[in-house]
Formats: sequence, structure tokens, C-alpha cells
Amino acid sequence: MADAYVALEGDRVIEARARAPGTTRGEVVFTTAYTGYEESLTDPSYEEQILTFSYPLIGNYGVREERFEDDRVHPRGVVARELTDDVAEWLESEGVPAVDHLDTRDIVTEIRDEGAMKCGIAAGPDVTEQDALDELHQCKHMSDHVDIGAQVSVEAVETYNEDGDGATVALVDCGAKGSIMSSLVERDAVVHVFPYDASEDDIAEVDPDLLFISNGPGDPQNFGQAGELVETYVGEVPLAGICLGQQVVANALGGETEKMEFGHRGVNQPVRDLRTNQVVMTTQNHGYTVADPGDKLDVTQVNVNDDTPEGLENDELGIITRQYHPEANPGPHDSLGFFDDVLAMAEE
Repeated sequence: MADAYVALEGDRVIEARARAPGTTRGEVVFTTAYTGYEESLTDPSYEEQILTFSYPLIGNYGVREERFEDDRVHPRGVVARELTDDVAEWLESEGVPAVDHLDTRDIVTEIRDEGAMKCGIAAGPDVTEQDALDELHQCKHMSDHVDIGAQVSVEAVETYNEDGDGATVALVDCGAKGSIMSSLVERDAVVHVFPYDASEDDIAEVDPDLLFISNGPGDPQNFGQAGELVETYVGEVPLAGICLGQQVVANALGGETEKMEFGHRGVNQPVRDLRTNQVVMTTQNHGYTVADPGDKLDVTQVNVNDDTPEGLENDELGIITRQYHPEANPGPHDSLGFFDDVLAMAEE
């Protein structure tokens, strides 16, 4: 007898096995990554989402804290074909409901065909189908989480590598992965991490060589203060952005963003550089994209699968952004040179 239920839009309910008890709701999405579950589960970009793993076995090399991207699990719930005890116990300790023993191929196919959708989960010995449906019916669209930045950002300025000899970076934390900071610090940058709603005066206190807008969850339109910083500093200091950061920069400079059908989430997304024709494999995790870059940004890289913009630049204004994650974690390291490029731009 089932002791867990997953409810999808249209009130479809799927039976499952409870691996971490509780009830939850969120936008259900999937990742095709076959390793890196520790990094994915601690990626702030999954805030307010239910993460479905398409790879059938999750947890086959344990749980190691040194691989975490943040200090907590961010998805609201987890769905897998098979979860090991290590991962299930970790998720239970974090209070994140998790289920397995269901056909994840079926769920992934539905998301692919119908788009990312609302989802409710109920897991545990006393739950019913109605509990999962109740969660589903209370679920919000991602764009309705208007203050999602407050859930994932630092509350006060944090500084890394204070005695470094490299560029001074003001990183606006919209939900930054830890490996972004470490990638900058490895190149001897002094990194000041600011809350997502930092003001112009806050940033000015560190006199940055580079303004960097991080990745993060949800709709870039809900990060208006970060966009105002871009408007203020464009042309004054170089600008960089990753994932949500690219979208925030584009919106601030006259472009437009839109929600994708089911997004890009995985470690094998091919990206082509329009200048060199070189193709690299990238890690991605986003549900929104730049629909129109506007007249201040040039599209320099595109996704091979659907031609969505993966890189935006303006040499004159000193802007380099990437929709994918150059730092990877998990995934290929083909694009680590991004950090060298933006820091070189900052030090010119």
C-alpha cells in the first residue's frame, strides 16, 4: 500500500513510497544530471521547487558536506526513482519531504510535454491522496514569489579573501552558489557578498572593480533592486552575471525575459560561441531566459538545442554575462575561463 502521493496539475495523483515524511508544494521541475545530487540539492536556484531526478538511482556515493553549494537543502521536495538511505536520511534531517518508487520517466515526459507545473506532495504513514491535492491547490506560480530573494540571500555583507591582491568584486547575492565565490577567490579576487536588495550606497562602500549579479531562483522581474544597481553602475564599472544574473542585467538595460516551457536543468547542455563556432558542454539550472537582449547587449553564445541566448556582452560598456554556470559543480569545466575573462576586464 502506498504511503506517499504526488499530485500534478489536472489533479492527477501518483502513488509513491515515502522516504522523508511531510507535505509540501512547489513548481515541479527535472534535472537530467546523473551525478552531483549533493550540489543540486543545495543549489539556491531550486528554492520553492520540487526537484525530480531523471537518473534512476540517487545517492550511490553517499553525502559529503564538502560538496554542498549552500548550508541547507533548497528544493521544497524531492522525487526520484530510487533514493539511497543516506540521501533519504539527509533530506529527513533537513525537513524536506521526499518520495521514490514511482515512474520518474512519466513525470519528466509530462513536464517536457506540458511545461513546468504546480505540484503537491504528501509522504508518511497517515497521509492521503487528498493531502497531496490540498498542497497542489495551494501552490503558487514561481513569478508570484515576489520576495524569494529574501529566502536565499545573505542578510549582511560577507567578505571572502579580504587580503587578496586581485580585483575587488561586489557580488549581489540573489541565491549564489558557493562555488561562484570560490572560483573568484581562487583567482585572488576580494569578494564582498551583498544582500539581494543592497543599495547603491552599500556597494559604493567597497569601491568595486566589478559588479557581479549572481544566480538565483524564480522570476528575474522579482529582483528589481539588483536591476537598479545595474542601471546605476553600467558604464562606471564592469558588470558580470551568471544565470539569473544575465536575466537581471538584460532587463535592466532594456531587454526582456520570459518563462520557458520546462527550462534547462542538467550538466550536458551544449553552447555554441557565435564568434568562434566552438561548442562547449555546460551546466544549467534555469526556468527563465532572455527573450530580447535589447540594443545594448550582443548575443555572443547560444544554446545549440533551442538557440536561446547563453552569453551576452558589450565590450564598450564592459559587460559579460552567461546563462549557464561556468563554475559547474556539478558538471563540465569547459567554461571556467569566464572567471578569468571578467576579472581581467575588472583589472583593466
